[in-house]
Amino acid sequence: MSYLSRILRRTFSTSVSKTPETTDFITIKSRSQSLFKERNLKRLVQKFKESSEIDRFRTKTGVYEETVRRLASAKRFKWIKEILEDQKKYSDISREGFAVRLITLYGKSGMFDEASKTFDEMPERKCERTVKSLNALLGACVNSKMFDKLEEIFRELPSKLSVSPDVFSYNIIIKGYCDMGSLDLALSMLDEMEKNGVTPDLITFNTLLNEFCGKGQRLADAEKIWARMEAKNVVPDVRSYNAKLVGLASEKKMSEAVRLIEEMESMGIKADVFSFNALIKGFCNDEKMEEAKKWFDKMEASDCAPDKTTYATLVPAVCEKGDFSLALELCEKIFKRRRLVDVAVLQRVVDGLVKDSKIEEAKKLVELGKKNNYHRYNLKMPSDQ
Repeated sequence: MSYLSRILRRTFSTSVSKTPETTDFITIKSRSQSLFKERNLKRLVQKFKESSEIDRFRTKTGVYEETVRRLASAKRFKWIKEILEDQKKYSDISREGFAVRLITLYGKSGMFDEASKTFDEMPERKCERTVKSLNALLGACVNSKMFDKLEEIFRELPSKLSVSPDVFSYNIIIKGYCDMGSLDLALSMLDEMEKNGVTPDLITFNTLLNEFCGKGQRLADAEKIWARMEAKNVVPDVRSYNAKLVGLASEKKMSEAVRLIEEMESMGIKADVFSFNALIKGFCNDEKMEEAKKWFDKMEASDCAPDKTTYATLVPAVCEKGDFSLALELCEKIFKRRRLVDVAVLQRVVDGLVKDSKIEEAKKLVELGKKNNYHRYNLKMPSDQ
């Protein structure tokens, strides 16, 4: 055999040969894609259980999350329990990370009793319970909205497990208190954290800021939280600023909101869709439509595309002012950008155009709704209603 022949043979034999690792990767990828494409949920459950027999498949957290999410959306809680309980027959259940995954998935599905049972079973499965397990159970409690259990778990379990709550533990319970509407309790956790030597992080402060600013009722407390964040040398991010923008807009302090946007830019923090939406909503509520439109134009000029909330805020406000030509222009952009909005928002524009004797424009909008490929809107001319 010539030298060239040996080189060619070696090249082609190498390119087509598959190692066990390569074959395994291809198999897992194929099975994962099959699960994502499967529309029949009963077959999805069966395929998932079969795939779980492969060791490497059980490391694919994303596939687990998506499968459980789909079943939860369809309210197939019995099948969620079927696939997650089936996981407990594998040796992986003796690893805390794997058990935590099951607890978390149960929690996200609102199945707290199953999450708690999985947590309680860990010792008999020779699985260590650390603060990670505690946090998973706390998270399951919050996600399942079992707020009556939250305080009990947080106060009693750490000593039983001989672990100390960390920043993640406190962030979870702060979120839980906020969801309960117990803002004073949530705020008190900042003092408790510092007392116990746990340093609040950006998530801690953003959780509090979102709640105190979002309600638009406790901005004075929000300013104190911001000051504490700065004192801890925690650098605010776009979410921090957005919370503050929402609060200012809710109280129609729009000049302050605009200055805050300028401060963001000076800090090198780029405004996102939530930033622009807060300003647009604030100016709409303040009946300053020129300013609202100006910020909409700035939004379009940036890399930040208007979303459903943008149009759901701006279109009704424009209609309220009787500017149905602008409303039509915005509706055309909704179709062009393939944004899904409430049909009532579009119907209001149709009705307004007819009232303004702009019959052809109204008919055009009705036809656009019918022919829209992304989502067809059943819009009607007032005479057809």
